[in-house]
Amino acid sequence: MLAAAPQLLDHPIDVIVRDLPWGFFLAVHIALFLVGAYFALRAFEGGQGLLGTGFALFGLAEISYMTYHVNITNFLFAHTISEVLDGVAFVLLFVAAVQNSLVTASSSSSSARTHKVPAGAER
Repeated sequence: MLAAAPQLLDHPIDVIVRDLPWGFFLAVHIALFLVGAYFALRAFEGGQGLLGTGFALFGLAEISYMTYHVNITNFLFAHTISEVLDGVAFVLLFVAAVQNSLVTASSSSSSARTHKVPAGAER
C-alpha cells in the first residue's frame, strides 16, 4: 500500500549534501560541541545552573551525532538520542530564560508591556 503512494519528488533534495565528505559533518558537530561546551562553562561559572545544564545537554547531543559519523552507532540511534537531548536542552534553556526574566508572559501589544528594572538600577 505505501509503495503505491504517490511520490512528490522524483529526485531527492539532499543531492548536494550527500556529496559532502563525512569530515565536513564531523567538523560541523565538533564546532557546535565546542560552542555548547563554552556556553555551558560560562553559564556554570556565572552561577546559572539551568543554563549550564541546557548547553551541556546540547554539547552531549553533538557528541551523540558524532558517534554516527565515526561508525560507533547507526544513524537512527544517534539521531534519536540527540533529538531527545536537544529537546530537553531546549526546555531547560527556556525555563532558565523565564527564571532570569529574559522572557516574560505579557500581552502581545507593546504598549501593554511593562519594563522591569532590576533592584538598584536606574531608570
